[in-house]
Amino acid sequence: MLSRSRVLLSKLQPLGDRVLVKRLEAMTKTAGGILLPESNVSKANEGQIIAVGPGMKTKNGDVIPITVAVGDKVLLPEYGGLPVKVNGDEMFLFRNEEILAKII
Repeated sequence: MLSRSRVLLSKLQPLGDRVLVKRLEAMTKTAGGILLPESNVSKANEGQIIAVGPGMKTKNGDVIPITVAVGDKVLLPEYGGLPVKVNGDEMFLFRNEEILAKII
């Protein structure tokens, strides 16, 4: 039987202007085929949007929409985000304004 916390995390929905992101794997090989040692592999700054919140509410009650959608590839800051385990996968919660850019 699944534990209660695991069931809750399998249905994680961000609130406010938060976005759930799964970081993409860091490149371990160059375009020319050279394998990079683990010490030289930096943290991946690209991710894919898994879930988005409804947006931030203003004092007037208007909603400021999120600028990304589920499935978008984005550029992330090197540090930041709240790490969260969802079904065994490590993902991160970022605020909408922390996302640097969409990758088109």
